[in-house]
Amino acid sequence: MIDAKKAPVPGAFFISKQVGSLGPVAVATLLALLTLIPVAVVASAMLHPDQTIWDHLWHHVLPELLVNTLWLALGVSIGVSVLGTGLAWLTAACEFPGRKFFSWALLLPLALPAYVTAFVWIGLLDFTGVLPTWLRESWGITQLPPIRSRGGVILVMILALYPYVYLTARAAFQGQGRRLLEAAQSLGISRRRAFFKIALPMARPGIVAGLSLALMETLADFGTVSVFNYNTFTTAIYQAWFSMFSLPAASQLATILICFVLALVTLEQLSRNGARYATSARGGGGARRIVLSGANALMATSAAGLVFLLAFVIPIGQLLAWTHNVMATDLDARYLDFAWHSLMLAGLGAVLVVSLALALAYAQRLRPTPAMQFSARLATIGYALPGAVLAVGFYIPVAGLDNLIIDAYRDSTGEEIGQILGGTLAVMLLAYCARFLAVGFGPVETGLARITRGMDEAAQVLGTTGLKRLFRVHLPMLRAPLLAATALAFVDIMKELPITLMTRPFGWDTLATRVFEMTSEGEWERAALPAVAICLVGLLPIFFLVKHSDART
Repeated sequence: MIDAKKAPVPGAFFISKQVGSLGPVAVATLLALLTLIPVAVVASAMLHPDQTIWDHLWHHVLPELLVNTLWLALGVSIGVSVLGTGLAWLTAACEFPGRKFFSWALLLPLALPAYVTAFVWIGLLDFTGVLPTWLRESWGITQLPPIRSRGGVILVMILALYPYVYLTARAAFQGQGRRLLEAAQSLGISRRRAFFKIALPMARPGIVAGLSLALMETLADFGTVSVFNYNTFTTAIYQAWFSMFSLPAASQLATILICFVLALVTLEQLSRNGARYATSARGGGGARRIVLSGANALMATSAAGLVFLLAFVIPIGQLLAWTHNVMATDLDARYLDFAWHSLMLAGLGAVLVVSLALALAYAQRLRPTPAMQFSARLATIGYALPGAVLAVGFYIPVAGLDNLIIDAYRDSTGEEIGQILGGTLAVMLLAYCARFLAVGFGPVETGLARITRGMDEAAQVLGTTGLKRLFRVHLPMLRAPLLAATALAFVDIMKELPITLMTRPFGWDTLATRVFEMTSEGEWERAALPAVAICLVGLLPIFFLVKHSDART
């Protein structure tokens, strides 16, 4: 006889299976909403446009913003493509003096936020800077090209962002297999023609991926263009919010910037559709590099050395010199607060980002359907959105919720209260999660892909299922990817400026906001001290990349 208490309820298996399958869907949907809600809030400003605001923007703001943004995007895209691809080819396919050193050293500019590189070069090359002053006093040279110009901001951003293209293009060149070039040469094709006809087209996906990242950073940049007083959409959003005190104007400007970003993402996706690229399984390890000698070797070493000098050595050297000058008078108890706020925000944000990334990657593993992959794509597209857009998109609904709570409390008690959510870290942390979820998701997703289904089945046979399998099997095997994701998110949040600047509670200053305040006042030396601290933390992911780079460098 079957015990009624233990008898299976009809349909219980079906219900439990449906509930189990709905869990991953709910996780992916909620995380997708984390990105979609601020975008929808910002875009909704276009449904009820204020004619007065639009007239002002169209006649006095938008023409300059459009021209400046287009020139900046065009100049940076050309510069990082040429510089990053050229250096990647030299270090991946050629042999010249210093190649092993430059193969990893050319990544070091990633540790310097673009706004730090910007104020260093302005401090060096502005009219009262070190170099112009020396040239006037020693050589009588009074005319130099102005650093505070469109060309100046483009050059600085190229030096700061070329490593994105260098990193991805170098990986693409290493994966091709140089035997293809040897085969082309055996057919009478010169090395130069083989590079342009074979190697470069095959590396196109890697180059495009790096270029897309560099352009997204360009459109999202706030600190660099602020230092140069070069007006773009990010600076206009900040001014509309904090100078004009107009959230509608900030929202409408943010909507236009979103259109730029979506167009960029669409073009990047279209550039990959229908293309197929093969790589050599041997990665080129069986073929010798192209040995450069004489003038060619000298030019290769000089080119790599010049870029390394301009992008890293001079900026970090000048920062250290300025820090030495002001440390005795400027380093005080305030910096303990700056450092503590920065570390706490970066730590909390990194933990939240990686936790959400793990939940999303695990949900995708449990339910690998096209709909789930689309939801994951939506959830991680926040990295393409500028921080200023997310700051506006989260602040508006949180402020609205605050007003509802304040009104309800006043109606029920007759007393007034202040902000509940708007004056806390909630908006900042939400914006961090939306912006940097992709940073944590990439390493975690890659780590989970290396855990085979056979391992899961073996664990299930041994009775380890569900959350027990996650904690006892998967998490120990994901230790390295989780650490990498945490380090990357931590550093990105430490460097993030617009979200922190626009949503921080009153008096909640960080190292990044300290840099912004000092550079806004032209205090380059006093900005160096917090900048050095940010750069030292920024070296963490560089060391990780170097450690896990291809051993055949």
